[in-house]
Amino acid sequence: MSGTAQEALRMLVSAFEEHLAAVQQRRGEQDVAVDDAYDALAEAFDRYEAAMDVEHGESLPMLLDEDGDLEEELDELDPHAEEDEDELDDDVVDFDLERE
Repeated sequence: MSGTAQEALRMLVSAFEEHLAAVQQRRGEQDVAVDDAYDALAEAFDRYEAAMDVEHGESLPMLLDEDGDLEEELDELDPHAEEDEDELDDDVVDFDLERE
């Protein structure tokens, strides 16, 4: 891994650690420190992703939910996303593999 990607990775790992520490020390639902750590983590992720793309032509198997609507977009792509897991489990139970 070259210098820029390696440095971006170090910054990403550090951002993960700082985010975890902020969450563990959270002082209420609207703790600014957690929000700031979240933003720093997202920025570090973007930096690492860009470095990997430029230096190695690699993409990452993750997406940031920058707009807060990623779940809605994924639901549109997957028509089964709204199905109840209990209903799906019932379908499996009703299916008999050993029919005689």
